[in-house]
Amino acid sequence: MSSTPAPSPCGPPPPSRRQQLRAWWADRHALPRFGFWLISRGIAVLAACLVLYLLNGFLIGWAPAYEVMTGITSPAAVHPQWCAWPLSLTGWAVIPAIIGAAAGYVITEQIQAHHARELGDVLDELRYLAERPQTPPSAGGSP
Repeated sequence: MSSTPAPSPCGPPPPSRRQQLRAWWADRHALPRFGFWLISRGIAVLAACLVLYLLNGFLIGWAPAYEVMTGITSPAAVHPQWCAWPLSLTGWAVIPAIIGAAAGYVITEQIQAHHARELGDVLDELRYLAERPQTPPSAGGSP
């Protein structure tokens, strides 16, 4: 007689956090293009922007850093300038580019969703509806 352990009635143990994170990271290719970019490369770009803003916040102050980033104040007007110039360029070019890319992606997805039907199919349906005899609605009573 062999004594093999009986299978557990509860099933296998749940995956660990590490396994869940690995599975999530492996599934990122199933995301739409913008979602994939945001997770794979966008996090690094946004983190760099955040680090640059935090560095300037500590060195020149939070309000001046915001004003430099949004273009209200020139980076030449604050001290130290060595960190204000990259922040100014980031606020002037990088952040609008990310926002524009996101908006363009959303608009493109909406346009593609509405162009799901071929033009020939739409024209055939319109011809069919035009050729079909239309019955006038009944007036409800006889004359």
